Amino acid sequence: MLLVIKMGGSILKEGASSELVSDLKTLAEEHKLVLVHGGGAEVTETAAKLGKEQKFIVSPQGFRSRYTDKETMEIFTMVMAGKINKQIVSALQSQGIPAVGLSGLDGALLKAERKKRLIIVDERGRKKVIDGGYTGKINEVKVDLLGLLLEKAYVPVVTPIATSEEFEPLNVDGDRTAAVVAGALKADRLILLTDVEGLLMKGKLVPKITATEAEDVLSSIGKGMSTKVHAALEALNQGVKEVLVTSGVKRRPISSTLNHESGTVITNE
Repeated sequence: MLLVIKMGGSILKEGASSELVSDLKTLAEEHKLVLVHGGGAEVTETAAKLGKEQKFIVSPQGFRSRYTDKETMEIFTMVMAGKINKQIVSALQSQGIPAVGLSGLDGALLKAERKKRLIIVDERGRKKVIDGGYTGKINEVKVDLLGLLLEKAYVPVVTPIATSEEFEPLNVDGDRTAAVVAGALKADRLILLTDVEGLLMKGKLVPKITATEAEDVLSSIGKGMSTKVHAALEALNQGVKEVLVTSGVKRRPISSTLNHESGTVITNE
């Protein structure tokens, strides 16, 4: 089975990180794995130390994201590809997992179209058009590069930075990156690790939901989970069989959700 797993950049700082790494080790012995990581909080912390104030914007669909100008993109690349990716790779290798760290720039793994303009909603709820900065939407995944690594039993660890048509680094959303990678590889499962049990409605865990039902509730869930549900729908539309949303800080976080013992299962049916 081929699994694409998205985890937050802070996941290895949590008390349960050893549980996650142990779970990944077991899974890597039986399945092919591709990991995509985040790390936005550490980017924000580092930017503050460097005196670069971070600006966050909200789209009309309710997505909250970092506004990425040139200087922010440099900090983002430094922290995500230069620090967090290597910390994750080291943690995995220390447990005998043959991890290989990559950004979307390496081998042009992730190609994206740079967004020329962004439509945002300001504090008063009004729509505005601003320059797109250094953000992009992935339009190509170098499947053969990932395939070569997977064939040799390596575990690719991917930083969500893509390359533009002009070979510039672009900030791309981590959850959506995982969805596009899963779709391109025709993965069996996409697993989105988060800091809550799964998709919650009125404070209660939803153990299973169809894509149609998920679309209907998008407007009533929080911004963070909304991004994950959108990513899940993208992956299902591209042929991924099942998307699982679950906590990354519990016992056997991935194995338990694969067995439908925890988290939320999102399917086409």
